[in-house]
Amino acid sequence: MTAWDGPVRRMLVDLLASSHLMPLESLPESLRRCAPPAGFPAVLVYVSDLELRSLRLVTGKGADAGQEPGDDPAELRIDGTLAGRTYQTGEVLPAGPVQADGVRAWWVPMLNGTERLGVLKVCTSREDDRVREDADALAALTALVVVSKRDRSDSYARLTRTEPMAVGAEMQWHLMPPRTYADGRVVIAAALEPAYQVSGDAYDYATSGTHVHLSIFDAMGHDTAAGLTANLAMATCRNSRRQGCDLVETSERIEADLIEQFQRRRYATGILADLNTDTGVLTFVNRGHHLPLIIRAGRWTSRLRCEPAHPMGTDLGLPVHLCREQLEPGDRVVLYTDGITEARRAGGPEFGLARFVELLIRYHADGLPVPETLRRVVHAVLDHHQGQLQDDATVLFCEWLGTDTRPSAHAAHLTGLPPEGFPTHSHVSGPD
Repeated sequence: MTAWDGPVRRMLVDLLASSHLMPLESLPESLRRCAPPAGFPAVLVYVSDLELRSLRLVTGKGADAGQEPGDDPAELRIDGTLAGRTYQTGEVLPAGPVQADGVRAWWVPMLNGTERLGVLKVCTSREDDRVREDADALAALTALVVVSKRDRSDSYARLTRTEPMAVGAEMQWHLMPPRTYADGRVVIAAALEPAYQVSGDAYDYATSGTHVHLSIFDAMGHDTAAGLTANLAMATCRNSRRQGCDLVETSERIEADLIEQFQRRRYATGILADLNTDTGVLTFVNRGHHLPLIIRAGRWTSRLRCEPAHPMGTDLGLPVHLCREQLEPGDRVVLYTDGITEARRAGGPEFGLARFVELLIRYHADGLPVPETLRRVVHAVLDHHQGQLQDDATVLFCEWLGTDTRPSAHAAHLTGLPPEGFPTHSHVSGPD
């Protein structure tokens, strides 16, 4: 019998089989049943809250599936704890000393692809060479189970929220893609605040063959209607590009739909972009929005140049220009809304574009994964405004790695994945 034919395989197979017909609340019980025969007598699941400030224990009890934690902490801060460091960096870290019975606990990152969901606390007395690999496999499968259940679980929504959510924010979070994505060619990450009150900001990204679509929207106002405007803009954008429309036509179709719905009373600014990962050419249109930034070789080069057209929905008749920029492998494209740079304390200075870029560069130089860099930057914006933003603040970040679609140790490092098991082939082949 090989190791894969043994108890670890049985654990994973049993958990997968159970997942088809169970609600999220049953996950802790399934782990208590499946994991001990594989040498993991106790497994706890912690998921991150919406603002990415704490990790919350999934117990399966109560309306939020987080009641009756027993002797285990119901909540752990992401900043300043070992569990939080595992979440931030993707490292497997000890959760305490070895107990008298030889059992030791570890914090293991729980990832859906490169989306950070939380951490597992895995207890084991095993000391064999495969225990780390087996714990990682258990965490990966647990993450897939969580993702398959969360969109239909009000318990998950309650557990990951620390305050009531506005209707506009409810719409936005269910429309936008996950905050992190990566493959061999690109690393994409996004951040959006205030998490519970956001209404007019939205971001989107998608892949299609050799192309990556990026877009960011800032709708007029801070009410539910602003959320409706952003939702309509994003839905039209997706519908148009999936029908083969180019960026100019897509932006014009967004404008037509906004005018039809709101009769020029509502509008949205935005950047719609397309990155050809074979050539590194970034093509984009500017509909009355802040221009994207390029960070190259650890330095802010400049904002891109592109004559703006009018905001979508205003029907001012300005021409829409298709603009292009040749990227170099390793370039980081940053799209953002004005809530990032214009945040200010009462009577104090704005957060400012220079400070925003300086933090992006500093945290990257510290070797932090891209998602963690954005988490810290956005929290710095919030702290500058004493936690109360007057406008939505959104960042969409895309680093072009090169043309090779295969996963690599470099891409793994940028997203907080353990580099072991990924090839170290170069991704720096640019256009001829």
